[in-house]
Amino acid sequence: MTLMPDSSAIADTLTFSPEVTERLDRTAEWCQRNGQRLTETRRLVLGLILSSEKPSGAYDLLARLRPAHPKAAPPTVYRALEFLLENSLIHRLERLSAFVGCSHAVECPHGCNHHDEGGMHRAQFLICRGCDRAWELEQDAIAPVLTRAAQSMGFRAEAATVEIEGLCAACQKAGVTPVRRPKTAAG
Repeated sequence: MTLMPDSSAIADTLTFSPEVTERLDRTAEWCQRNGQRLTETRRLVLGLILSSEKPSGAYDLLARLRPAHPKAAPPTVYRALEFLLENSLIHRLERLSAFVGCSHAVECPHGCNHHDEGGMHRAQFLICRGCDRAWELEQDAIAPVLTRAAQSMGFRAEAATVEIEGLCAACQKAGVTPVRRPKTAAG
């Protein structure tokens, strides 16, 4: 008979920095206050995303999760990602088909209902085509312009993510030639 390890044994096989661990603990508290549950698998997937310098794809996350969760399969990761997205704990970068952390839901002093006149969560990302890193911006002036433009066409915007591709300062200084990505159906 094979015994399944308990969640603390699974968690011990992946270690995160003190900063990531603190953020995961705050996220677990936020989930509990909001009637959600940050399961061990969700916590591990979020920890892997938060620990990465670059946006993480689902299969990269699966490969990094397997030492702690050997039987993990793609649906395991996709279910965790779905939960994290639905609760605004991560963002999906469409052009990269990858995920980055978002602390806004956990840190928002307004309960995430006070973003702009439309009440939508907004984010803008700078994506470096040289090193594949991404930086989140949250420029308050951008979302209202997009919301008003959508409203003028009779469209009610619920979320807005703007992705700006280019070269970061470090890649420019290093003379990196940007990688051209194939356009997706969305771009």
